[in-house]
Formats: sequence, C-alpha cells, structure tokens
Amino acid sequence: MIERTNVKINLGLHVLRRREDGFHDLETVFLPYGGYGDMLEIEPSSRTSIHIGGPCYGGWEMDSDLTMQAYRLLAAEFSLPPVEISLIKNAPVGAGLGGGSADAAFALKMLNTLFELGLGTAELETFAGRLGSDCAFFIQNRPCFARGRGEILSACPVNVDDYEIRVEIPEGESVSTREAYANIIPRERQAVALPSLSEVLKHPVGEWRNMLRNDFEQSVFPGHPAIAALKEKFYAQGAEYASMSGSGAAVFALFKK
Repeated sequence: MIERTNVKINLGLHVLRRREDGFHDLETVFLPYGGYGDMLEIEPSSRTSIHIGGPCYGGWEMDSDLTMQAYRLLAAEFSLPPVEISLIKNAPVGAGLGGGSADAAFALKMLNTLFELGLGTAELETFAGRLGSDCAFFIQNRPCFARGRGEILSACPVNVDDYEIRVEIPEGESVSTREAYANIIPRERQAVALPSLSEVLKHPVGEWRNMLRNDFEQSVFPGHPAIAALKEKFYAQGAEYASMSGSGAAVFALFKK
C-alpha cells in the first residue's frame, strides 16, 4: 500500500499558557497543504524493517522515526504481523509544516486499512495524539481549530478557496521546537488583552495582516532574519496575508486568485 502524504500550515498560532506538564496550551487553525508531501509504503513482510531516503532525509536514526513508532503503537495493541516500511522524505524537516506528524498519521490509517482493524476516526485520532501534538489533525486532514497541545480538534468554517497558497523556506534555515519556545511569552502573561483566534477569523482575509498572529514569530525572527525577510517579500509581491507556519522556518502567503 502506497500513499502520498501532505503537510499543514497554521492560520494563526496563539501560545496561551504554560501547563503544569511542561507543555503549552495553544490555539491555531490547521490547514492542509499539498505542495509538499512524502511517499509512504507499508507492506506485510517476514520481518519488520524501515528504510528512509529522499532529499529531505536528514540522517536521523530510522528506527526512531514516527512512522515506526506508529507501527509499534498499533502492533502492541493488536499484535500486528511484521511489515516493511519505506519512506521517501520530500517534505522539509524543521520547517513548521508537520511532515513527520503527517507520516505517522498516514501510517496509522494505512495499517488500519491493511490489517482491517476497524478503527474509527476518533480512535485513530486518540492513537495519533499519543505520537505527537499535531498528528491527530492529519487523520481527518481537513481545516480545523486545534486547542490544547494541538490535539483537541473541532470543525473550522474558514475558506481560502479564492486564494493561491505559496510556501517557501529560506535556504539553509531550520528552527527546532526548543528554540521557538525559548523566548516565547504566553498570552496570559501579557498585559494587553488580545482577541481569540475565532474572533480574528471572522474578519476578511484582507484584514488579517494586522490581526492574525503567529506568536512564535516574536521568538524566531530575531535569530532568523531571513525568515522575517521572506514574510516581507511576500507582502511586497502583493500577498493579502503572510505568516510563518508553526514554529518555522516555512513562511506561507495567500494571494488573491
């Protein structure tokens, strides 16, 4: 079984507060984006193995990849037979696009189909949430509000069909999650009351520029001026809205078709 995955972009990303478990409560809108994607193949085999290649494979330990973790999670629950996993990494890593999370979620769905496990959407999202904060989004893979660590999902009526989405990553730029959180100031610690994401998204796209914020830009841009410059380049080219996605380094823009 072979699938092409996709990635996501974030329409706004608010860091609300730090939690007692060390994570942060967030609110964002996840939007699927098909401009980047990996190729994932899973087949029954005599022994379990994984091979990763492609232009965006960064040499990490293959056995620790999220796709293998997804297999192990279901294998422990349902005593799955061995599989051979092949992953071609075409989606940029460390870009805030969720490529690894997408691979894990797609792996769960493929294993569910391949071995006829009969798992429903809610069950798959629960398993995905155990693998990563934004993994659950890729189960339904449609626009949605995300809260909590990113795993609490609800339908989102946002519609950007009248816009072309462009995504770029400055050459050589990569931002770790640790770095992005290093200097973040959660909204509950800020003196000024800021509007909720749902309130901002009621406004037309043309008004988002000064309203719809990715809070990680305040901690990432000072150390990565190329990312900030890319955002301004998109506006100079006529974008109605531009933003860093997730914790960076990718920047996306909405251009009226």
